[in-house]
Amino acid sequence: MRFGLFGINIGPCASGQAAARVARAAEAAGFESVWTGEHVVLPDPQVAPSPMPPQAPMLDPAVALTVAASTTTHLRLGTGIIILPQRNPLVLAKELASVDVVSDGRLIVGIGVGYLEPEFAALGIPFTDKGARTDEYLAAMRALWTMEHPVYSGRFVRFAGIDAHPRPVQRPHPPVVIGGRTPPAFRRAVRSGNGWYGFALDVDDTAACVDGLRQAAARDPRPAALGELEVSVTPRGTPNRDTVARFAALGVERLIVYWPLNDEQALLDRLHRFADEVIAPS
Repeated sequence: MRFGLFGINIGPCASGQAAARVARAAEAAGFESVWTGEHVVLPDPQVAPSPMPPQAPMLDPAVALTVAASTTTHLRLGTGIIILPQRNPLVLAKELASVDVVSDGRLIVGIGVGYLEPEFAALGIPFTDKGARTDEYLAAMRALWTMEHPVYSGRFVRFAGIDAHPRPVQRPHPPVVIGGRTPPAFRRAVRSGNGWYGFALDVDDTAACVDGLRQAAARDPRPAALGELEVSVTPRGTPNRDTVARFAALGVERLIVYWPLNDEQALLDRLHRFADEVIAPS
């Protein structure tokens, strides 16, 4: 089992110095990766299903991961997740390629379709076609990262006669992780992802999602070039060693823990305690 830490751009980590300190501590404690969340804007006042108050600070994922990259040597850097249909895919491809370059190839690209309609409305993005946009934008980004002469023609994005460098260090491109726990998300992970990411799940929730991924794979064979689908989960609460073993038995390969704390020292204390109790013994 590999262990990640969620929230390197939010809460007590929503400043450059704090994000750097927490990233260094996570690397030293044996964490494999740190992960960002994303909401470009949030509904004000907060209404369900918005996950946090609109005043909650949240650094842009590329900025936070660049800070983490600059202060660590081998810690992997994940976007968990970027809401892809809200982004310009060419601009995002450039930003993420840049993060992969400055980190010497440590980026993991986590994407999702999003679920807050007020956020889409504020950005001028239709909520109804977010899934189709996600599929096209991901294909367009891969074209820009991998093709000698990038070209793409779709319903929402098209380009030819252009190029963008530097390309990502990781070839053919950084691993792509698909977030979400719906049948379309499972299908997207099977068809297009190197991995799948489930957020705030217990063991039973995860078992149901793993079954959903299996059903999707049975209906839609996975491209061989993608390899085995890697499963990552942010568990609900703090897992102990027994819970880690139960997740592992389901095929989970990475647990990305999250403690919604407001104080940096409290987060560092919790991080070190988890490393002593769970990571080191495993």
